[in-house]
Amino acid sequence: MQLSLRQKAAFGIGAVGKDMVYALSANYVMYYYQDLLGIDAGFVGIVLMAARFFDAANDPLMGVLVAKTRTRFGRFCPWLVSGTVLNAFVLYALFNAPNLSGAGLMVFFPIIYVLWGVTYTMMDIPYWSMIPAITTTPKDTEHLSVIGRTCAGFGSAIVQVLTVIAVQALGAGNERRGFGIFALIVAVFFVVSELLCASNVRERPDSSMETQTVKGMFRSLFQNDQALIVVLSIVLIDTALYITSNLVIYFFKYDFGGTSWSGAYTLFTMVGGVSQILGMMVLYPLLRKKLDNTVIFRFCLLLAIGGYVILLLLCMAFGLAHSIPALLVPGILIFAANGMLSVLTTVFLSNSVDYGQIRTGHREESVIFSMQTFVVKASSGIAVAIAGLGLKLIGLHGNNATDEIQQAAQSASTLTGLRLLMTIIPMAVLFVALVVFQKKFKLTDDVVRENVEKIAAINAARENKAEQQG
Repeated sequence: MQLSLRQKAAFGIGAVGKDMVYALSANYVMYYYQDLLGIDAGFVGIVLMAARFFDAANDPLMGVLVAKTRTRFGRFCPWLVSGTVLNAFVLYALFNAPNLSGAGLMVFFPIIYVLWGVTYTMMDIPYWSMIPAITTTPKDTEHLSVIGRTCAGFGSAIVQVLTVIAVQALGAGNERRGFGIFALIVAVFFVVSELLCASNVRERPDSSMETQTVKGMFRSLFQNDQALIVVLSIVLIDTALYITSNLVIYFFKYDFGGTSWSGAYTLFTMVGGVSQILGMMVLYPLLRKKLDNTVIFRFCLLLAIGGYVILLLLCMAFGLAHSIPALLVPGILIFAANGMLSVLTTVFLSNSVDYGQIRTGHREESVIFSMQTFVVKASSGIAVAIAGLGLKLIGLHGNNATDEIQQAAQSASTLTGLRLLMTIIPMAVLFVALVVFQKKFKLTDDVVRENVEKIAAINAARENKAEQQG
């Protein structure tokens, strides 16, 4: 059964909606609860980290529940629809916190955020898991995966670019009210997009679904040292990126400052998003024509580190922290590098599957790729904990005054600490990724070609044996 254009479009629209929701939560929950509502930054960071690790650990359980579901609507549709509707309500509540005391908010926030994570997992796992159940060939599976990942990136970019300026406009200067209205808009679009997806994309009646426990995932991972290195690299790279995405809004609001800070932030995120897409779709293919993937990977890590060095020097040595043209230069380098790194880590994971089959005799493709969701949640949890504890350490005061238009004043030492926090730590994390990759990763293009030939020989031998037995 070949997928129609309508089905592909519906699946892509579903990815846009769900990643708009995820991006709003991943990038702005800390800012909303710490800066606007005044909860202690360290407390927010620890809660977010604990909730995301809890959520990541629940992914395999959700996979088992989906696999065991039998309804006339299939395995995936009931979870996709129910999870979406529940998550939309929880998202609205998450960004429309009641007027509670400090202690009351510290009880409300962990509960509502854990509920958000659980309900999002209810729809996210069946969304990605249904790809093999609605396609019939590896080519269709790969094509639909690309559509999903590309549209998901587009949905995330929409939220990163529009959130701050939309919040300012919708709230008429009151950010707390603006976030509530914007969350409602995102939630409604989310429900509509997933209903379109569920009503147009149907699974095959003969489809099956593999499941795996957390213990099984890690057992398979530790038997494949190259997959382990790739997963560790993803954790380090994503941690650096999430630290930046969580702190850059504070930088523009309190360091760049002024009445135009929201416009400058929007321009920075827009240029960064475009750079990330160009990195994936233009720069990587150009470099790939001449260079080994491992060389490109090292180049991208050095490019991102160089971007952070330039950003630090612009702010600390050259006094250009308030120049948006100057700030765009390191932003372009960092985000373009991350775009290429996201492609490369996916390629390396795929290559590690062949390596693992040759080494262990078992092909753990589904297990290795299922780690992607797990490590994204884990790395974002590490990043928000670092960001939250860092904001507490440097003494940044939230803007939770009655007059939200009047920004809270920050000391010179706090602003210096913020600059160091958003540059030095990501640099150090990326440097560790570079050292680990340089010393431990060995799947060069030549090795990959050899592995492909070995796998082909293994498959040919298996087919010959089957024919002889037949």
